Amino acid sequence: MASKPNKITKIEIFRVPPRWLFVRVETELGIVGWGEGTLEGHTEAIEGAYKDLTERFLGWDADQIQDIWQHAYRSRFYRGGPVLMSALSGLDIALWDIKGKRYGVPVWQLLGGKVRDRVKVYVWVGGDKPADVLDGAAERRAQGFTAVKMNATDAVDWIDSPALLQDTVSRVREVKTLGLDVGIDFHGRLHKGMAKQLAKALEPLRPLFIEGTVIFRPAYIEPQPANGVFFVTEPLLPTQAEEIADLAQMVSTPIALGERLYSRHDFRPYLERRAIDIAQPDVAHCGGISELHRLASYTETYDVALAPHCPLGPIALAACMQVDISAPNFVIQEMSLQMHYNEGADLLTYLVDPTVFTVKNGYVEALHGPGLGIEINEELVREAAQKHLNEKAWRNAVWKGEDGGLREW
Repeated sequence: MASKPNKITKIEIFRVPPRWLFVRVETELGIVGWGEGTLEGHTEAIEGAYKDLTERFLGWDADQIQDIWQHAYRSRFYRGGPVLMSALSGLDIALWDIKGKRYGVPVWQLLGGKVRDRVKVYVWVGGDKPADVLDGAAERRAQGFTAVKMNATDAVDWIDSPALLQDTVSRVREVKTLGLDVGIDFHGRLHKGMAKQLAKALEPLRPLFIEGTVIFRPAYIEPQPANGVFFVTEPLLPTQAEEIADLAQMVSTPIALGERLYSRHDFRPYLERRAIDIAQPDVAHCGGISELHRLASYTETYDVALAPHCPLGPIALAACMQVDISAPNFVIQEMSLQMHYNEGADLLTYLVDPTVFTVKNGYVEALHGPGLGIEINEELVREAAQKHLNEKAWRNAVWKGEDGGLREW
């Protein structure tokens, strides 16, 4: 095995459609690693953070992933949060890609080897304002998926008409007629009074979780009748640990969340309060492969399943899959194929070989190439970044109610 240091010589970032930020790291041995540090709606802040990371880590040995991670996280007085952790995530993912390529093995081999041969996946149907999802669900089934996710509601007031919730229940019943498992994403749009009502209304449909994201059949759960399995993600905002714990005690539906938690430390209060059943950290926000791998083991200690959040690009998905393949408590993986946010490019656009993410009977086969197991079309990435150089970065919508007051998006 090689022992010679492999110093980082270049760190570049590329803002590309639809809303992604790719990171390219090159070493003195000529090895290139790719990472993704996308933070949707805050692209410029991430770009600024990379200026700092570049100044700090040029010349460091790319093999020393843990040392770089610790210095990036701990050596400055302020730490954590979505911006700093997302920037660190992209760098970390790229370093794991480099290490795998240097030693000629997939990252999952460096994490201890695989515990499964393929990864169960789900995709989105509908958009931010769910309405007619039946046709979209039928299309997903034809593409090979067995599980889908959709938003639960449009904008909702703190306390709103119960009729809005009945619409959600009706949509779930519709999609289940296709033989698909259905996940419901509350998306933090519902405050406690409405979230309790919707959780209760969905419970007779035997959902597997409440979080706002997806449905699965994790190994921890007794098999259910077909089409009766799904979980709801982010039932309340991630600032409401106590209230989410209360909700978890109120319904039998498992609770899933974590896309807006950025480290083990952020997950701790939810785990200690027994508030969640499925952890959904985002590899592009939580500190990369290093922290996602640690989170898999940490959450397993609490008998909590792992279902990484990933409505992002191919690099983030490949990074998630490295951990998914090696984590015993993994259950299902989100992927952004033809997602409603993907305007101008899609999940497969920047891949040399898009077949690595082929879906068959609801699964994607383990990635076996060295590093992340994917090959990025660098020429296309550079071309897209240059073409859109002067365009505004992606922003999420801002919703207001009939009274003019701000509502959760």
